[in-house]
Amino acid sequence: MTEQARTIEELGETECLRLISAGGIGRISYTGRFGPVVLPVNYKLHDGAIVFRTAPGSPMDEDLRTGIAEAEYLVAFEIDEIDVTAREGWSVLIQGSAHHVDSETERASLTRAGVEPWPGGERELFVRIIPSRITGRRIRRVDGSASG
Repeated sequence: MTEQARTIEELGETECLRLISAGGIGRISYTGRFGPVVLPVNYKLHDGAIVFRTAPGSPMDEDLRTGIAEAEYLVAFEIDEIDVTAREGWSVLIQGSAHHVDSETERASLTRAGVEPWPGGERELFVRIIPSRITGRRIRRVDGSASG
């Protein structure tokens, strides 16, 4: 098999949102008590924000609380789809502030939207990431046959 040339294409915000709109698995990145943390979570895109659930009192819950009312905790969230065989794929990076969802009305709305955790156990804490920056990249064959 001959090697085909590939190119990296910068993606606009609209295309990034289209790619991640189905939800799935992403990775949240933040600075925790013991240094940099990157964890996989299942997410939904809901009303323009990334939403996922975790356990109350978990290390992530504690790390994402500033202890200051109305303070924001800046995080990064990355979602990708990779075809290793074709050596193609895309990656979207969301940067923004993470907020615990405390309102019962908002929690009910997110439950109706289908924000469900994969792991067992109590995962009743909803976290919302409000994007301040959305960027993405796609790598594909130059001949234009792209995945995703």
